[in-house]
Order: sequence, then C-alpha cells, then structure tokens
Amino acid sequence: MDVDSQPTMEETILVGDDLMLGPPSPRIPPEIASHVLEGVNLCDGILRNLFLCLQINDIEPFCQDEIVFYRQCAESRDKLLRQRLQDSEHKLGLAMPLEQAKEREVQLLAEVTSLERRLILASGIEGIEGFRQRWSLHGRLEDTRRRLESLNKGISQRKN
Repeated sequence: MDVDSQPTMEETILVGDDLMLGPPSPRIPPEIASHVLEGVNLCDGILRNLFLCLQINDIEPFCQDEIVFYRQCAESRDKLLRQRLQDSEHKLGLAMPLEQAKEREVQLLAEVTSLERRLILASGIEGIEGFRQRWSLHGRLEDTRRRLESLNKGISQRKN
C-alpha cells in the first residue's frame, strides 16, 4: 500500500456545506409526527456538540469529528424517518375511511404539484442560494411522492 495514495487531512477537510450531501431531512406532517418521531434519535446532542465546537474554535477544520458524527447520525435518522413516514401513509391508506383517504391523496397531489412549480421557479435562481433552494425542494418533492405512493398502495390493498 502506497502511503501517498492515502488522502491527507488537507484533502479531506469537511465544511458545513458537506452536510448538504444527499437529500435534506424529511419534513414530518404534524398529524403523524408523534407516531413517526417516537423513539428516534434526533441527533440533538451531537448537533449541540458541533455548534459548541464551532463556537470555541471558530472554523470547521477543528471540528472534523463532530461534523462526521453529525452527518452519520443524520443520515441514519433520516433513513429511519423516511421509512416510518411511508409506513404511516400506507397504514392510513388501509385504515382511514375511504373518503378521508381520497382527500389525503388529493392533498398530497396538490403538494406535489406545488413543489414541482416551486422547483421550476427556483431553477432561475443563481448561485449558492439557488442551489440550496433546489436541493431542499427536490428532497421535499421526492419525499412527498414516496408518501403518496405509499398511501395509494394502502388504498389499493383495502379489503372492500
């Protein structure tokens, strides 16, 4: 193994924007939040440590461990939350009265349409602000589409 082939610390300095890799954290609708969030590590202690490190050291290179720990925790948390959101929508599709389930489907479709339109508008915004808006909207759009799919699966699997 060649020592020169290993990345050095200078090549792997993480900054705050490195936390924007992958999709953003999912938004949890208030009506199902208590069920979805139950028992989930929200990474608040790790985030508190990261902010404390940044407050003490003033720059990211001195907080590499905290950034890595938070990113790992957030990725794990977000994966679990997305799965729970989809499971909740599926259960709602199965259990809700059909009329309410159809209303929920219409609400989610309207939300998808709105997010698609906002994403189109955000495509005209340049620079880092445009990137952040598109990143956030794209993540929300994908999450909402998956929730809608799960709800529809639940509705279609009903025993009429």
